[in-house]
Amino acid sequence: MRALAASLVLALVASCSRDAPEAEAQVGPGNVCGDPQLFGERIGTVDGSGACGVENAVRLTSVSGVTLSTPATITCGTARALKTWVETGVRPVVGETGGGVSSLRVVAHYSCRTRNNQSGARLSEHSFGNAIDIAGIGLADGTEMTVLTDWGTSGYGAQLRQMWRAACGPFGTVLGPEADRHHRDHFHFDTADYRSGSYCR
Repeated sequence: MRALAASLVLALVASCSRDAPEAEAQVGPGNVCGDPQLFGERIGTVDGSGACGVENAVRLTSVSGVTLSTPATITCGTARALKTWVETGVRPVVGETGGGVSSLRVVAHYSCRTRNNQSGARLSEHSFGNAIDIAGIGLADGTEMTVLTDWGTSGYGAQLRQMWRAACGPFGTVLGPEADRHHRDHFHFDTADYRSGSYCR
């Protein structure tokens, strides 16, 4: 009987683990997506008009100790891709410049809209919580590397280009100032999946 009871308990635990939404996994107070380096809150389903909306959404406030200027409503997949970029493409590139990276200026996250807000265009990945737009990298000394003013300059230009390139891989789509006029002041990152690999411009 004891063996049977133990088997039933184990089966119940396994079943609950399988059924738990991805974003519910917690490893500590404030952690989301089951990752100790992702902080924010789980907000569950975000309803949107038409095909818009996010399942198991989180409102992310910081990544690996780097603060987001605005909490970002995104999926766990997008949050994890952002973490990879911060850890492998932002911190190593910034190094000790300005005391190191301290924040990311977020200018867009979940929003039910078309690509580039163009009438008749397909829905943007922002409409599904799969995208985040970054306009600046805040440094510990209070200065900021901005995509609009520093891209292509002799100052922070080379570092911004390296960060843009490092996003190619963690994210499916990576767009910057050289993509088109709509992205002259920010990086657009999303987790769309392409058979040919990441699309980076």
